[in-house]
Amino acid sequence: MPSASARERPSSAGLLSIGQVLARLSPEFPTLTSSKLRFLEVQGIVTPLRTESGYRKFTSADLERLRLALTLQRDHYLPLLVIREYLADVDAGRDPATPTAVPPHSIVPAPRRYRREELLAAAGAAPQLLNDAISTGVITGTDAYTDQSVALLRALVALDRHGIEPRHVRALRQNAERDVALVESALAPLLRRTDSASRGRASELAPELAQRLEDVRAIFMRSALDRLLS
Repeated sequence: MPSASARERPSSAGLLSIGQVLARLSPEFPTLTSSKLRFLEVQGIVTPLRTESGYRKFTSADLERLRLALTLQRDHYLPLLVIREYLADVDAGRDPATPTAVPPHSIVPAPRRYRREELLAAAGAAPQLLNDAISTGVITGTDAYTDQSVALLRALVALDRHGIEPRHVRALRQNAERDVALVESALAPLLRRTDSASRGRASELAPELAQRLEDVRAIFMRSALDRLLS
């Protein structure tokens, strides 16, 4: 099986979108999602083509490579590192034996969870700042926090040094929720469908639409700052 970087790519005929790949693999791997496919791409298992507009396009060789990697993970409980090394041997023209099975290990690492004290330590935040963030709805209070919570609290720590408190940025969360509502409205025709291809397409489009909204917001911010500093 040629490596993603070494094989020659066709122009357009026979290429598959991420939704079509999901549709073909989902019967064998029901828990497969577009985010898992993107994770495999980031980890070098497969390297799909990109169109001028940035959409992923997969070849039939990509599809078989993904099927093999997912089968090794599901049936042999292999970690991604072992799967990647096995595929590298296949790419090099060797005929490696199937690696020895190990205890079950997800192909997507489990996200870390932080208790309150761990969150405060990781973000370098004072307890009162976290209390204020929770009371204003900027951070949702819970028993276990994510890496995203750590990043958000770190940002709040930096803003607090300049007198910008959690209550001041509450509107940003509300704006984000309105942005999600815009994305949901734009994707409504796809979200109403139940087939894997439509769901896969929606999963691919959602972050791209969110990024376009972020680009617009950044331009507005830069324009406002230019007026402030001129």
